[in-house]
Amino acid sequence: MAEKLWQGRFEQRTDKLVEEYTASIQFDFRLYRYDIQGSIAHCRMLAECGIISHDEASRIVQTLGEILRDMERGQIALDSSQEDIHMAVENELLARIGDVGGKLHTARSRNDQIALDMRLYMRDVLRRTLDLVHETQSTLVEIAEKHIGVIMPGFTHLQHAQPILFSHHLMAYYEMFRRDCARFRDCLTRTDVMPLGSAALAGTTFPTDMEWTARELGFSTVVANSMDAVSDRDYLIEFCSASAILMMHVSRMAEELILWSSPEFDFIEISDAFCTGSSIMPQKKNPDVPELMRGKTGRVYGNLIALLTLTKGLPLAYNRDMQEDKQPVFDTVDTVLSTLRLLCKMLPEITINRQRMAAMAGHNFTLATDLADYLVTRGVPFRKAHHVVGQVVHYCIRNGKELSDCSLDEFRNFHKAFDEDVFPYLDISNVIDRRRSIGGTATSRVKEAIARARADLESCKRESTQNLK
Repeated sequence: MAEKLWQGRFEQRTDKLVEEYTASIQFDFRLYRYDIQGSIAHCRMLAECGIISHDEASRIVQTLGEILRDMERGQIALDSSQEDIHMAVENELLARIGDVGGKLHTARSRNDQIALDMRLYMRDVLRRTLDLVHETQSTLVEIAEKHIGVIMPGFTHLQHAQPILFSHHLMAYYEMFRRDCARFRDCLTRTDVMPLGSAALAGTTFPTDMEWTARELGFSTVVANSMDAVSDRDYLIEFCSASAILMMHVSRMAEELILWSSPEFDFIEISDAFCTGSSIMPQKKNPDVPELMRGKTGRVYGNLIALLTLTKGLPLAYNRDMQEDKQPVFDTVDTVLSTLRLLCKMLPEITINRQRMAAMAGHNFTLATDLADYLVTRGVPFRKAHHVVGQVVHYCIRNGKELSDCSLDEFRNFHKAFDEDVFPYLDISNVIDRRRSIGGTATSRVKEAIARARADLESCKRESTQNLK
């Protein structure tokens, strides 16, 4: 059983059950690179400020590098007696170089150390998330451009509403993911704050230079309040909130892919590589991947609620409850990143049934609004035109017709404003391209949206490259 670094105050050893109950090493091990990175920066700052000697700092930094290498090779055994990754690294450091290693923890607490590690970790996670969301957007734009001429029925209430371009439908998801990017970028701004030096809660008596450490670690700014620094979990909640909204968007798309791949819709076919079969029904091809994307959205929602519930009643500053922040965050990270990676691979391999989509685009009176719009151009008030076309639809239902099957005489039975020029209003291509309002489904507007999206993504790519530098 490892000696506790805080054992001096205590007469009894920690009960084994307590060690197991309170340990976080089994899940916060993933922070080891960030913990060592932060410790190296802290050590160099201590030397820069004359708090420890440069020789001592050099020895500590070298040994931390060796520990990092050995951890990456799996050569360091970890167990619950080490409590967490921070204690594990420090115990290993002390075991290798003795008392000089104990100088590393000067002017810091585990509280600000934990805060630093999580911010370093989340900063990387947010950048990876943004890259994957951008990749998802790029995939959507590629598919939209490739299938620019495909017409499909648009839906409201899951009922046929009006014809739209399939590309227009895809670009709606592009816009959802664009908002997701904005949220993750905002979260990155609030994550990119350096807390180390706040110590336990009140700051430190040593003449440290937090701004030096911030520059060394690439942070944009330093915390303004030491109590807030060690107890702030807003950025984690914000990440989980943005992730919940992102997963909601993914889930909506997954739901449509599931519906569209059914025989009743037959709009698309999902590649075999992203489906599974049945253990009893040989004919089955199940859309398990989008179903799981839809299902995993719930666990991300649950992680957000867990964090909000965890923090809602905590007094300032640090409380051990906050150890429970990591598993919901880590699970959200793993779920979001794996989902986006899979989505980017699955979407390009979907086969589009353009004939089926086009055939359904004009069914179930999707041209009714255009027929009403025609009457408005002939001087009929819209509310009257709406009523007239409703009567025409009722007539068609009774007689087993579509609007395009009606003759001019049949139309005129309902209103004398109908004339020969009504029929172009019932041509689906014309219907699509007349909708030239901003954000509309006209081919010209959709092409403009695709061009804007490409420009936006190129700008994001340049920004991402600059951030890496």
